[in-house]
Amino acid sequence: YDFTIATRKPTFRRAGMPRHAFRLQEGRLPASAVISIVDDDASVRVATNNLLRSRGYIVHTFASAEEFLVSPYLDVTSCVIADVQMAAMSGLDLLTEIRAKGCHSPFIFITAYPDEGIRARAMRAGAACFLAKPFAVHKLIECLEAALEAGRNEAGT
Repeated sequence: YDFTIATRKPTFRRAGMPRHAFRLQEGRLPASAVISIVDDDASVRVATNNLLRSRGYIVHTFASAEEFLVSPYLDVTSCVIADVQMAAMSGLDLLTEIRAKGCHSPFIFITAYPDEGIRARAMRAGAACFLAKPFAVHKLIECLEAALEAGRNEAGT
């Protein structure tokens, strides 16, 4: 998983519009969003961590669902990105467990073994998105932004 991250961000300005005005209009989410990545594949954790940090998110990574469940970040996580198939506890089991604990952070599932039955179970359980590895960077970002927006809307109601 090699997410190539440019060292210099491209400039997307409209003619006559100051740079800061465009950034505000673009509707970027605040950098204070905390993303927890739960995946037993270290390369996926590192690549996703680097990608999301480069976009201004606060990121915490975990090698297992159990590690995430005992972490101090469970209650402050804005969105969870989790692998479906992990050794001891699956991503679906993790979702069930944190819902039972009263945590309602949006969940994005990623998997190297896309299966329609598992995808359907994940979506019924409340997943915001289900992506097959390898996934396009823009798809993950779209899912993340939509999940965070939905989470904010749910918290506001």
